[in-house]
Order: sequence, then C-alpha cells, then structure tokens
Amino acid sequence: MPVKHLLALFLLSGALNATANSLCDSPQYHAFDFWVGEWRVMSKGQFAGNSKITKILNGCVIFEEYQAVSGYQGKSLNIFDRQQQRWHQSWTDNAGLLLQLSGNHDNNGMVLQGPGFDSEGKPVLHRITWQPKEDDTVHQHWQSSANEGKSWQTLFYGVYHKIQ
Repeated sequence: MPVKHLLALFLLSGALNATANSLCDSPQYHAFDFWVGEWRVMSKGQFAGNSKITKILNGCVIFEEYQAVSGYQGKSLNIFDRQQQRWHQSWTDNAGLLLQLSGNHDNNGMVLQGPGFDSEGKPVLHRITWQPKEDDTVHQHWQSSANEGKSWQTLFYGVYHKIQ
C-alpha cells in the first residue's frame, strides 16, 4: 500500500477515535457508571458470585462479567443508543440464554426490559432494575411477567458490594 494511503488511513482512524470519544462523553453515556467496578454479589444473605463491570471501547460500552459460585457465568454489553435515546443490554450466559433489554435511567436507577421466554418456552417480559444505594451498594432486581407487565415474579435479587 502506498505511503499516502497509509497516512490517510492513519489520519482517518485518529479522526474516528476523536469522534467516538467526544460522542461518548455526553451525560447519557454516564447514566450507568454507578455500576462500574468489581463487586461481590449477595442474594438472600448468601454469597452468590462476583461481577466485574468495566467501561470498554473508548468508554462507550459497559461490559459485565458475572461468575456465580454455582459455576453459572454470564456476560453483557451495555450501551446508550443515541439514535433511539435509550440504553440497550445484550446478555448471554453459559446456559444458552440471550436477553435483549432496553430502557433508561429513572429516579430509581436503570430500568431495562424486553421480551423473552420462560423455562417452558412461553413468552414473558423481562425487567431488570439496578438501584444505587447510599451505602455504596447496587441492588439488582430481575423480574419476569407472563401477563404483559400486569404482575411480576422475582427471578433474582442481588446486592452488589464494591470490592474495588
């Protein structure tokens, strides 16, 4: 490749990086920052696992890595979608589950929801709420509804205690 093409490619990649950095500096991209850190997760008073939440891709994406004491593992990618003006999460785990949730920050924290299926394959609506508390914990409440949000069942309630 001629040097002038390499130089143009280098300059373009620098411009794209500068654009990505400035786009992800807006306040919307920081609405979920309260969840960033390394956490010890408790559920029903028992140690449930560890979760590491980091910002990646120039601070535009929040990456979650969860490891339960049972061997269950999951990962999520979280981003503010500026076209739709809402947050989006894609969750995958070692049990084959894919959750795709979206929503926004409200007075209680981050609330994301989306369609899915229960263990019998019936359609449900999933909703996960993350609430930062004054004691520097984050409470995560994962619920599902089989009747389009008229009533909710708790699937998981975890309290995140910051390690770092």
